[in-house]
Amino acid sequence: MRLHSVAAALASAALLAPAAQAASSTPSPAESSRPAADPAGYVNPFVGTAPGGTDFGHGGGAGNTFPGASAALGGVQWSPDTVTHQHGGYAYKDNRIRGFSLTHISGAGCSDYGNVPFMPLTGRPDPDPAARFATFSHANEQASPGSYGVTFDNGIRTQLSVTQRSGIARFTYPSGDARPAGLTVDAGRAFNKASGKITVGTRTLSGYTDSGGFCRSSNRYRLYFHVVFDRPFAHTEALDGKTSGAYISFAPGTRTVTARVGVSFVDVGAARRNAAVEQGGGSYDVVRHAARNRWNDWLGRIAVRGGTEVQRRVFYTALYHALLHPSAFSDTDGRYRGMDGRVHRTRPGHVQYANYSGWDVYRSQVQLLALLAPREASDVARSILEQGRQAGYFDRWTLANGGTRVMVGDPLPAMAAAIHAFGGTDFDAEALLRTAVAGREDDRQRPGHQQYDSLGYVPAGAKGVWGSASTTLEYAVADSALARLAGRLGDKDTEAALTRAAGNWRHLFNPASGYLQPRAADGTWPPFTPTQRGDYVEGNAAQYTWMVPHDLPALFAAMGGDAAVTSRLDTFFTQLNAGAEKPYAYLGNEPSFNVPWAYDYVGRPDRAQATVRRALVALFADRPDGLVGNDDLGAMSSWAVWACLGMYPQIPGSPQLALASPLFPAATVRRGNGVTLTVLAPGASAENIRVRSLRLDGHPVSTPFLPDDFTTRSGVLRYRLTSP
Repeated sequence: MRLHSVAAALASAALLAPAAQAASSTPSPAESSRPAADPAGYVNPFVGTAPGGTDFGHGGGAGNTFPGASAALGGVQWSPDTVTHQHGGYAYKDNRIRGFSLTHISGAGCSDYGNVPFMPLTGRPDPDPAARFATFSHANEQASPGSYGVTFDNGIRTQLSVTQRSGIARFTYPSGDARPAGLTVDAGRAFNKASGKITVGTRTLSGYTDSGGFCRSSNRYRLYFHVVFDRPFAHTEALDGKTSGAYISFAPGTRTVTARVGVSFVDVGAARRNAAVEQGGGSYDVVRHAARNRWNDWLGRIAVRGGTEVQRRVFYTALYHALLHPSAFSDTDGRYRGMDGRVHRTRPGHVQYANYSGWDVYRSQVQLLALLAPREASDVARSILEQGRQAGYFDRWTLANGGTRVMVGDPLPAMAAAIHAFGGTDFDAEALLRTAVAGREDDRQRPGHQQYDSLGYVPAGAKGVWGSASTTLEYAVADSALARLAGRLGDKDTEAALTRAAGNWRHLFNPASGYLQPRAADGTWPPFTPTQRGDYVEGNAAQYTWMVPHDLPALFAAMGGDAAVTSRLDTFFTQLNAGAEKPYAYLGNEPSFNVPWAYDYVGRPDRAQATVRRALVALFADRPDGLVGNDDLGAMSSWAVWACLGMYPQIPGSPQLALASPLFPAATVRRGNGVTLTVLAPGASAENIRVRSLRLDGHPVSTPFLPDDFTTRSGVLRYRLTSP
């Protein structure tokens, strides 16, 4: 790869700090001092619950997040659902809650989960299901990592907290109300069509719910649950006369009721054990404190110092959202239901994870997870491998134990390759590579693969393919990621073959237009405009022409060289979030994520620094409308975390990090495996974003990229920043 030196890019070798200024690579006590011991206190879970940008038709203009209780990588997301539906279940502008369901997806552009809503009430439920809601004020609502609480206008207070596979709720009913304290639990309701069954005991509810249909797919799943209350029921009856729902009430005068809920995709017994094992009989407050402490362990893996209060809130909220998924899917005994419908068991000490928004998260979210938690990320890669083995192919977007075939490309193998590159290597990478290579010839995994392999591209109008140009580019990216994995594993033949395939983007480059554009099967170029969308997925030709993150130097040479590309990039960033109908950046959606960092590859890291900071400030805020597009299971939030650190995993499957400038004067990354990375940028501020010099462990860094081994060993990055 062609690398430009920072010194040349900044037009002066004198910008490199003299040796006397970097005699020590050890941070001073002031630079490395720990921030507040409670980073969870900076998190605002309401960010993303209101539209922050224009709805361009790709899932809405909101983050589609949820404010409820979840553990990091948790299998339970107990959260309120408003009457007005947003794909995360909660629309901030609506003051009506219709229930608290057990499962949610953070940030997706389609709806699923929302299973088994609980709704506390006094008196009998309204006979009209549409009227079953309670109003509230945000002034009486609290949300923080691991817990959620709200007091309805009718005086009922609900408090929720969770473990990895279970939840606990404390319902407090108003005193002086003569009506019985009760609640409804509905296994026949979810965000999509659902059915189910509830069995009622003296103080227990158990059963299952069947649902699915994410993005109109045929995917279905069955979720089991078991609920234990701390007091017996005084009255029970079927909700609406159906066995899928139950209305229960308690003895007159009851003020507080605690419910413990376990879930499982295997059976009711496993759901019961999950709650018993993970909660151990602890009170609501004990579980809540434990959830908060566990979140602080996770969030504290990146300790930032300095910056403003708002900047810290934006950062830790983004980190929080980036760590919600994928979701723990196996039970405490290691059992889980596989993609083949059978029950499998993980190796002791390991977890099977589910819910992969592949097209979105392969770009930067899984790399962040692997950076912070290589052990858990290794389990994610192992889970991907098991999904591929059990299903017989790698799906693009998997939910629970089924594939949905949503979106395009071949992202799951690329995710595993990226995890491996960032040190998550505790999985059978050779088997992953073999399975992924075999899947390249499976129509389910790669629609249009025959033409991709024979022509070098998927032609316009190819049957069964959504977006021929996008699909070609996505396949090339996946091939590049797998080639790099093969190289690390010493499989030179596979590396060479996949590297050739990764160059297939060249077949779409039209020298006459300077764009990557759709091509007919006979090699001719159909009529073309930079803003056309028909052969592109959630974007246009102007946006997808940059979609060669693994081979930008070659792309830029074809586009006319550094000066020409710099001018095009400057024009491209005239707008940051223009949607798919304009020839500008669309940073509210994934295909544009890598483009700000492309300036590094044309010798203009100063432009990368300015553009990344401009996007970070303009597109992320500490408010419910603080996201301009779907968070897509942490994809957008992970971009913000990397931007705050001033680095980005530009090349899927590679550990290389492209550089901008850090937001905070100091940040310490503790990887969870004994490796500590420190980023020092004294004087970092809104004005000081220009990198004048950079040293790694006291040695000058002469490129706008970090060495590939940076994340595998402890080290100190020291910046000297000035204003532009």
